[in-house]
Amino acid sequence: MSECYHSAEGSSPFVISFPHVGTGIPAEIAGTLTEAARLVPDTDWHVERLYDFAHGKGASLVQATLSRYVIDLNRPPDDASLYPGQTTTGLCPTETFDGLPLYREEGPDVAETERRRRRYWQPYHDELERLLARAVAMHGHATLLDAHSIASEVPRLFAGRLPDVNVGTFNGQSCAASLSDGIVGVLRAQSRFTHVLNGRFKGGYITRHYGRPLTGVHAVQLELGQSAYLDPPLDTYLEARAAELKALLARLVDVFVRFVPGSR
Repeated sequence: MSECYHSAEGSSPFVISFPHVGTGIPAEIAGTLTEAARLVPDTDWHVERLYDFAHGKGASLVQATLSRYVIDLNRPPDDASLYPGQTTTGLCPTETFDGLPLYREEGPDVAETERRRRRYWQPYHDELERLLARAVAMHGHATLLDAHSIASEVPRLFAGRLPDVNVGTFNGQSCAASLSDGIVGVLRAQSRFTHVLNGRFKGGYITRHYGRPLTGVHAVQLELGQSAYLDPPLDTYLEARAAELKALLARLVDVFVRFVPGSR
């Protein structure tokens, strides 16, 4: 078992990645963090719980066990900005989403960042790539859902209140139009949760890097506004509200599982 992820193989072409649900911090890193940072407030709280039915539908899963404060699995290995000109966090973040310092003194230097990349970032991506290659070998294609959530209001990162369901396809480049059309069709057929396609969140590194329709991999990021299933403090899971969201996510998962390239 890896120190930085859990995974499970499924029977369908569908793979789910959970890069930001981990809360673990190795002791040598935890000792350098502020008290507030050790509470890992920017975690994608309970996202894996929202999709706990998916393996039963044939999904393969890879789930991070370490906090994004250790290293951000959804950032490029060279730390290039995914949203030039906008405020973002990097491969080894040094600030919270609200701009508070993570480290009591200096953050990781180049050598430490590279150490973390090799030890924690690379194994997760090796496993994700393996699961996708397995799906393509078995089925001729793979669908990838990169599953996330974030506080619905983070003024430093975006203005106003985030829609409940934010679909990112890198402006249509990471998946076939028929897949994104199916997802948006499910969202438009309901009125309980608001949604947007390629709004503030267009897909991070995982969606952009692995979403290559010409090679058979179709990737989509779903970023959930946490007010759709949590109340402050943001790690408080609301069963009744979450049950409604899970019902919608189940319909979206069916779109991923049943997708066949070239079909409408």
